[in-house]
Amino acid sequence: MIYTENNRLIISNGNSRVWIEPWGEDSLRVRMTAAPEMDKHDWALCEPVKWCVPTFREETVDTTDPWYRGEEYSHYHSTGTDHYITNGKITAKVDYEDRISFYNQRGELLTEEYWRDRNRINRYCVPLRVVARELKCRQGGTDYELTARFEAFDDEKIFGMGQYQEKHLDKKGAVLELAHRNSQASVPFMISSRGYGFLWNNPAIGTATFGTNKTEWYAKSTQKLDYFITAGDTPADIERNYTAAVGRAPRMPEYGLGYWQCKLRYRTQDEILAVAREHKRRGLPMDAIVVDFFHWTRQGDFRFEPRDWPDPDAMVKELKELGIETVVSVWPTIDEKSENFWEMADKGYLVSADRGNGLHMTWMGNTVFYDATHPGAQKFVWEKCRENYYTKGIRTFWLDEAEPEYGPYDFDNYRYYAGTALQCTNIYPLMYAKGFYDGLKAEGEQDVLSLVRCAWAGSQKYGVLTWSGDIHSSFRAMREQLQAGLNMCVAGIPWWTSDIGGFLGGDISDESFRELLVRWFQWGAFCPVFRMHGERSPWYEREQEFIDGVRQLTSGQDNEVWSFGEDNYEILKKYLFIREKLRPYIRKAMDICSETGLPVMRPLFFDFSGDKTAWNTEDEYMFGSDILVAPVMEQGARERTVYLPEGTRWTDAYTNTVYDGGQTVTVPAPIDIIPVFIREGADISIY
Repeated sequence: MIYTENNRLIISNGNSRVWIEPWGEDSLRVRMTAAPEMDKHDWALCEPVKWCVPTFREETVDTTDPWYRGEEYSHYHSTGTDHYITNGKITAKVDYEDRISFYNQRGELLTEEYWRDRNRINRYCVPLRVVARELKCRQGGTDYELTARFEAFDDEKIFGMGQYQEKHLDKKGAVLELAHRNSQASVPFMISSRGYGFLWNNPAIGTATFGTNKTEWYAKSTQKLDYFITAGDTPADIERNYTAAVGRAPRMPEYGLGYWQCKLRYRTQDEILAVAREHKRRGLPMDAIVVDFFHWTRQGDFRFEPRDWPDPDAMVKELKELGIETVVSVWPTIDEKSENFWEMADKGYLVSADRGNGLHMTWMGNTVFYDATHPGAQKFVWEKCRENYYTKGIRTFWLDEAEPEYGPYDFDNYRYYAGTALQCTNIYPLMYAKGFYDGLKAEGEQDVLSLVRCAWAGSQKYGVLTWSGDIHSSFRAMREQLQAGLNMCVAGIPWWTSDIGGFLGGDISDESFRELLVRWFQWGAFCPVFRMHGERSPWYEREQEFIDGVRQLTSGQDNEVWSFGEDNYEILKKYLFIREKLRPYIRKAMDICSETGLPVMRPLFFDFSGDKTAWNTEDEYMFGSDILVAPVMEQGARERTVYLPEGTRWTDAYTNTVYDGGQTVTVPAPIDIIPVFIREGADISIY
C-alpha cells in the first residue's frame, strides 16, 4: 500500500514501512523500519532545514507482461499505479511494485534501486530473490542487519566518502569499510557524476561497495534504513544542499590561516619557548605551536606535568605576545592509575566491554577510552580541560585518538551510552569534538577550532580540523594524502591537513627525505591548514625516564624549518611568506566555505563540471576559485604535466606564461617550485 501522510510518501508492506519526505531544498530523506515505530535518531541529519512542501502525483500504467500483450491474451491485461513525490529538482518515483527511482528536474534518471526478485523486471520471473531494501532481524535481538542495493551505471564516477589510504580519487569500483581507524575516516557522503549526492545516514559498522554490477550499502547492526539524497546542476549545488542538512564549518579563526609548527614532541616548556623565540628572531611567521601528547603525568589527568611544564600560564602569555596560539593535545584514554579514573568509572563515563578484559589500549599505560557519546562524560572531560588548560589562556585543542584507536578494533565488544559500538561507533569523533565545542562556546569563544584525528558526517559544524593520521614518510603516502584530502572535502569536511613530510619514518639527515619534506611543505602552503608535524626518526636515544613511577615518552629529531639544511631552509622560508601573501585570498575562500559549504580545496570538476577531463583529473585541484595547484609527488621530478580546464585562460605563476584552457601542458618544476596556475581575471601574485 502506498499513500501520503504528514508531507511524506509512505510505502507500507506488512510490518515494514518506508518514509520518503523532503529534507531541505532539492533533497529527500528515505527511512525504513520493520519495528513498530521508526527509530528516532536523526544522526547527521539534525540541523534545521528549510521546510519544503512537495508535490505528489499518481500515474496509471499498463503492467501487462509484454509476452501476454495482444488480443488473444486480453484476459491477462492489468494496470497499476506509479506514485511520485517531487521536491524542487528531485523526484522520487515509487512504481506499482514499490521500486524506488530518483530523477532530476529534467526527467533524467539519477539512480534507482536494484531488484532481482520475482515479478520485478517487466513482470518476468526472476528467481534470484535479491531485494533492494533488506532488513533482517538479528536472532535474539531487536536490531537488524541492513543491506540497501542500487543499480550500477558504467558512466558513473563517485567522489567523497571521507579519508581512505589508497590512490584513487574516484571511488567507483571500491569497497570501503564504514569504520574509523588511525588514518581512516568514514564520512559516508558521496557526489556522483550523474548529478546527485547521497548520505548514508547511519554510524554503524558496515561497508559501501561501488561495484560495476551494483552499489551496495551494508550495516551489520542497526535499527533502520536511513539515507539522504539531493540533486543539483553542479557539484557546488549538491554540496550546498548537503551541508545545509548536516551543518557547515563555522568561520575559520584567523590563526588557522597561517603556519602551524609541530613535532613529536616538545618535551618541556623551555623547548617549546626556544623554538618560538627562534622563529620570531629569524623574522618567520608562525600562528600556532603545538604541545603534543604525554605532556601530562598520566593519561586521563588532563593537565601539565609540573616538572617539565612548571609555569604554563607564563608560557602561554609569552607565546601570545609573540602572536602565537598555543595548541594542546588531549587524549580520550584514561589510565587506570589516573586521578580521574575511578570517578569516571563510577559515573559510567567510560566505554564498556561486553566480554573479556575492559582495557582498550596498553601503550604507555593500561587505559580505557572515555565515552564521548555520554553527555555527562563530555562535560566532565571539558571541565577538567577548562580548569587545567583554558583558564591558562589555551583555547585550541588537539583531540587525538578520536576514532577511537581501539587495540584491537573489535567493534562487537564495545558499548557506549548511545548504544553498541556496532550500531553507532562512527559517531564517536563527532561527539568528542562536540564536547569541546559546546564548552568553548559556553565560555564565550566565537571562533572555535579543534584539531581532530577523525570525523563523521556533520563534524565540520563543531569546528573540526581533521588531519590524515599517522601516515608514512614517502612519496606514495603523499600521493595518497592528496586524494584523501580532496575526498574529505567533498564529504563535507573542509578544514583538512596532513603531517607535512609524513609522520612515520622520516630521517632528517637523509637527502631523499629532505626532498620529500620540501615537496610536501610546498603543497602544505596550498592546503586549508598549513601544518608541520612528524616523529622524525630515529628517536632521541635516552635512558628510560620516570616521574613518580610513570614512564615518560621521549621524542623525535628536530622538525623546524631550519632543520633540513641551509638550501632547503631558504625554500621553506619562501613558502612561509607565500602563505602569508595568500592570507586575504584564503580568508575570503574560508568565509565562502562557511556560508555555502563550498570547500576551499576541491577537485577540478567542482568549478568545471562541464569539462569531462576535469572529472578524470586526480592529481591536481582548485584552491579557492582562482588558483589551480599541481603538487610534485614524484622523487626526482623537475617538471610536471598539468591539465588546464577549458573555458578560461591560465597563467603559470612561476613563468608567467599564459595558456588557453582545455589542454595539457608540461611546465618546469625545479626543487623550489610547485606548479600553480592563476585563472584569467584574478589579480594574484604567488612567486
